[in-house]
Amino acid sequence: MNRAQSETTKLAFSEKYDEIHARRYFDKHEQGFWRRLSNWRDHQICTKALKIAGNPKRILDMPCGTGRFWDLLAKDPERKLWASDNSQEVINAALKFRPPETAKRFETFKGSAFDLPVEDDFVQSIFCIRLLHHVGAHEDRMKLLAELARVTSDTIIISLWVDGNIAAWKRKRLEAKRKGKQYQNRFVIPQITIEDEFRESGLTIEARLDFIK
Repeated sequence: MNRAQSETTKLAFSEKYDEIHARRYFDKHEQGFWRRLSNWRDHQICTKALKIAGNPKRILDMPCGTGRFWDLLAKDPERKLWASDNSQEVINAALKFRPPETAKRFETFKGSAFDLPVEDDFVQSIFCIRLLHHVGAHEDRMKLLAELARVTSDTIIISLWVDGNIAAWKRKRLEAKRKGKQYQNRFVIPQITIEDEFRESGLTIEARLDFIK
């Protein structure tokens, strides 16, 4: 693809993260028992995923948000780490509020997941958590997956909501009730659909990890 001619995709919610939203996003995963439990389980799953990926030494955390997984990614002292997000405000929050010894391990840059400002095979692995469930259109997911495949030389660790479980059923019902919103923020994607899209993008599924069986 000619990057000079490519048209960067923008998600409807992607511009909302000002400084106030960034701080709220930083705080929310530590608010209440269930959020803390969910955060612990996310870290547990991601630890397993990194092992399956062969404990890669060059990782891009994208979108990095406010650095929720930086402590996990920085556990290996030999790793070279980058972090990117479409919002500079959330990057700033991560650099400000995460422990300095962790934050200094990351080289950060602002960038769209659909058009990252890096060369092909930039890293060994891309850590892409809590992005794909925001992408409802097939063509946008294909564009995103193509960009991730371009930037990584080996693996992508990716999360999303698929059908066939109670959490997905609850999310689908909740989104159906939100008639007043100008856009839908989260999507439950049929597993058969997303796995076909992975294969269409030239990716091979190495493992599937469930939040709850």
